[in-house]
Amino acid sequence: MSEPRATRPHMPGYGLPEGDEGLMPWSWAEQRLSNGHNYWLATTRPDGRPHLMVVWGLWHQGTFYFSTGRHSRKARNLQVNAHCVFAVEHEAEAVIVEGAAREVADVRLRKQLLSLFEAKYNYDMSSMEEDVLAMKEPIYAVDPARAFGLDEKTTLSTATRWRFERS
Repeated sequence: MSEPRATRPHMPGYGLPEGDEGLMPWSWAEQRLSNGHNYWLATTRPDGRPHLMVVWGLWHQGTFYFSTGRHSRKARNLQVNAHCVFAVEHEAEAVIVEGAAREVADVRLRKQLLSLFEAKYNYDMSSMEEDVLAMKEPIYAVDPARAFGLDEKTTLSTATRWRFERS
């Protein structure tokens, strides 16, 4: 993944400054994504109603990973519509990311992710390992399409939108 392009978000009526001065670097967002503990995940129900839930997640090599039960509302929503939005729990330094979820099919990557989850959350993942590695339970990957960063300390003067191009 190449470095995303930073621009001002379109927020009519909020008095955002013109031009690129003060835009935040993508590294600012990645630091918050990496250090997050809980993440808000928004999906869409088949009837169009929104669904928002907290999940544990990993920001790893430019991709957001999370797991959930195959029969959870999140998983059922993503089977119908893969588009989702996730955000770190720290609203004063908000990072919001739009993308589409896909199920991780690589068993070696799943094993690595289980280990990373276990280390990050100091949580024994062994009770889930068999089902996760046998593809009975999903691990999802979300590659960012767009992201937004808002730092409360700087009001809206540094509000930034990042756009990603995938090769």
